[in-house]
Amino acid sequence: MRLLECLAADQARLRQVAATDLAAAVPACPDWTVADLVRHVAVTYLHKVECMRTGRIPSSWPPDVSAEEPLPLFDRACRALGTEFDGRDPAALAPTWYDPDQTVGFWLRRMTQETVIHRVDMELATGRSVAEIPADLATDGIDEVLRLFLGYRSRRWPEDFAEVLPESAVEILAAAGPASWLVRLGPEGATVAPDRAVALGATIPAAPSRSASAGPAATVSASPDRMLLWLWRRRADDAIGWSGDRAAVDRLRLALAPATR
Repeated sequence: MRLLECLAADQARLRQVAATDLAAAVPACPDWTVADLVRHVAVTYLHKVECMRTGRIPSSWPPDVSAEEPLPLFDRACRALGTEFDGRDPAALAPTWYDPDQTVGFWLRRMTQETVIHRVDMELATGRSVAEIPADLATDGIDEVLRLFLGYRSRRWPEDFAEVLPESAVEILAAAGPASWLVRLGPEGATVAPDRAVALGATIPAAPSRSASAGPAATVSASPDRMLLWLWRRRADDAIGWSGDRAAVDRLRLALAPATR
């Protein structure tokens, strides 16, 4: 399965890069070193393993893993996560924070995307070159961060987004290669519909018909890998191109902040 291939490749790269400088500061995660981030990824993996093994979200977390060194802990977590994914059908039930999808497949996608972003964090922290993010993986990640992290979460937990949403609705088109998404930001939250999207291992709903408005206030565009990292706030604004209302672009960037912490 493609997601498993991507996950394994980025786990290997993450570990390789992390081992070069565990003490380096991580720009995207203030006050964290590479060692802290390695522990975070490992504990995140173990949390998903527990969700899948027990069929419930752990009530007490995280466990005390302070006695384990970061890289051996990461190795143990990778093995445990791989065992779960290898032994379960992606359609099997597993509890998640995303109500519409309570399956193992959700966690397979989520952990794959979690890993590629933190792999990039390690590369930026240690001054290593950022390895390629395959276009299909990046496109899937764009879909996830826009539809789930921004769209779903802004409506499921509106209190987290109250300070970043506009008082009146604004539409922005995000285009990455052959795929694009129409993002509508409003005081009640965000709605996101794929205009032309192909996602890796994900079921994409049909886009609703466009409104009778004059179209989006702005368009942001980039290659899939650059767009993914810009949306996750790992790249500066010069990573993307834009047209239309610059204030609408800035509003999208602002709305993404609580979604991508």
